Amino acid sequence: MAEKNLVIVESPAKARTIEKYLGQDFTVLSTMGHVRDLPKHRFGVNIQEGFTPTYEPLPERKEALKRLQTATKKAKEIYLATDPDREGEAIAWHVKEALKLKQIQRIEFNEITKEAVRRALEHPREIDMQRVEAQQARRILDRIVGYMLSPLISKKIRSRLSAGRVQSVAVRLICEREREIQNFVPEEYWSITATLTPQGESRPFDAKLYKRTNGEEKLKISNGEQAQQILKELEGATYRVLKVEEKEQRRHAPLPFTTSTLQQEASKKLGFSTKKTMSIAQQLYEGVELGAEGATGLITYMRTDSTRISEEAQTMARAFIASKYGKEYVHTGEVRRAKKSNIQDAHEAIRPTVVTRLPEEVADYLTPDQLKLYRLIWQRFVASQMASAVFDVVSVEIQGGEYLFRASGSVLKFPGWLAVYEEARDEDRPSDDEETTGQLPPLREQQLLDLVQLTPKQHFTEPPPRYTEATLVKALEENGIGRPSTYAPTISTILERGYVKLEKRRFVPTELGFLVTDALVKHFPKVVDVGFTALIEEELDKIEEGQLDRITVLQDFYREFASAYEKAKAEMESLKPPPIETDESCPECGKRLVIRTGRYGRFYSCSGFPKCRYTRPLETETKADEMPQANETKSCPKCSAPMALRRGRYGPFYGCTRYPDCDGIVNLERAREESPVRCPKCNGALVKRYARKGGRSFWGCENYPNCDFTVNQTPVKPCPVCKEGVLVEGAEGELICSNKQCEHRESVTPVAV
Repeated sequence: MAEKNLVIVESPAKARTIEKYLGQDFTVLSTMGHVRDLPKHRFGVNIQEGFTPTYEPLPERKEALKRLQTATKKAKEIYLATDPDREGEAIAWHVKEALKLKQIQRIEFNEITKEAVRRALEHPREIDMQRVEAQQARRILDRIVGYMLSPLISKKIRSRLSAGRVQSVAVRLICEREREIQNFVPEEYWSITATLTPQGESRPFDAKLYKRTNGEEKLKISNGEQAQQILKELEGATYRVLKVEEKEQRRHAPLPFTTSTLQQEASKKLGFSTKKTMSIAQQLYEGVELGAEGATGLITYMRTDSTRISEEAQTMARAFIASKYGKEYVHTGEVRRAKKSNIQDAHEAIRPTVVTRLPEEVADYLTPDQLKLYRLIWQRFVASQMASAVFDVVSVEIQGGEYLFRASGSVLKFPGWLAVYEEARDEDRPSDDEETTGQLPPLREQQLLDLVQLTPKQHFTEPPPRYTEATLVKALEENGIGRPSTYAPTISTILERGYVKLEKRRFVPTELGFLVTDALVKHFPKVVDVGFTALIEEELDKIEEGQLDRITVLQDFYREFASAYEKAKAEMESLKPPPIETDESCPECGKRLVIRTGRYGRFYSCSGFPKCRYTRPLETETKADEMPQANETKSCPKCSAPMALRRGRYGPFYGCTRYPDCDGIVNLERAREESPVRCPKCNGALVKRYARKGGRSFWGCENYPNCDFTVNQTPVKPCPVCKEGVLVEGAEGELICSNKQCEHRESVTPVAV
């Protein structure tokens, strides 16, 4: 058998798409994501030896590495085609190191199309070690902060907490905004609107009072008494047009999407979380099955902070716009670019790979959410290459007695890019201060107007709004905190840790979030300082550009951090509530039971912890009218009284109705449910289990704890692609792989299990 070239990528979906383009001379395999990382249960960084990291193969990548090792021995040429960013460069380097490869060729492409892949193969290069150094610096910084701070705050505040270089700053922003809201004192103000019409006509329009005729500053009406006084002064006043200004106003097209602007717009227009947006964008980038066309990449790389578009893509887009909308809709000249100093500009903006592939043409092959996001990206890109929208704007100044009113209106003259796309409204834009819009009747200077009515309205200044996912991402980006690729995991982490919660799609800090933030601000002010975190990001960029040395950056950071850490260990006060002693003995070791407070509330625990790990739910005091109804068929094993169904820390259970005089309990009995699908890790049976928190069900291997495989949805069949997951039912009757790195999908009707 002739030797084949081997291409290594991260995901099976990407592998399938690329393999279709390369033909029989190539084999394409996936790493299933990262293959090595710092140790899970130890620090793994030698501070004294120049911050040398110790990397270990990830246990879940054992089979993938074995498969790659076998393939590399037979390969003619080895191409590492991981993602075109720092993380992808690091994965390529880790693959090379883990497999001990001598000769490799690194290729990258911004879009997964036949032309882009072929072009990449024609221009291979070495692994960019400056990129790898920058990624390692970030990983080691995060390990230092997380590994040292997390145990400290867990010891002082609450068990199983975490801190992070970016996540803690994000929580601080949310906490500080909440305190601004709490401390906000609303101020009263009034507006007066005149509804007017040209004399002899019935074409009413609104004009707002804004100042006195002899005043230079905008009039401020602080209370109802002042408003009534002005209304009294306007009684019998004559209204006359003083000035009419007409001008043409151009509204430029929006820039194409970057990662952060895509996350913001998808949140505002589609209601997608940042995590969901990035997951769907990854699917569109790596390839979607388009019938006879096969797996096809629909968008360019989705992790970018650049608004740059290639000349080839611009030419194709403008030709398409001219043919579909007309030549007058095509943008002429150079398209605007974002003006930011920290743009890496390694990749293009996010755009469709083929602009003529209309959303409606691929609708039958995409899930509803995939279609929504693809349409959003397509529309935004096409709009970005179109001519400006043109409005005729009229501004009118009107005198009424001793006061001046102002009205403005606009009429769309030429739609330009608005024919394709409309930007979502800024979620934090105040509504009360919007100017009058719409078409005004024809007006001329010195024209007399009739007053229809004067409308006073009371207002109150409003506090700054809570952050949404979109506005938090915007704040992080504007402050230079993290990178676009980190925003989605950062938001997921702070929600999972219980530092913040979402109420009506806005972030609200929890008591725990305030406690942790206040402690970090007091003892580690630089770690959670917005400016300092942004400076670290700039230094990481400079490492990638070869302007700074990784060890120097780490040494400078660690020197100050270690000093603050030692001081905090000695001075940081404990906020944990002390255990409450009880008269009850531990049924396992005989020591006294105590009541502790954990993540999910109070519970009984052995005072001999951690040697004895006995725990039991603590039934909180309940009002008589809120007590669960007794179950006459269940009797208390201790006193024979009726039992009642209760919910505790570990889910529902039967408790004695005489509690707290009697603490008898009976666990809910559930019949063993077993799936015909076997565990992909050890071939054991998958059985239905119930989580301790809330009693939710999931499927887990019967060989636990020796095998820890679990899946939340009902298994339907083994995954034929990665062999490491099982297929479960997704949206629209589709089967999807439970392995997040696989993303294999089958458009078939699931078989009931």
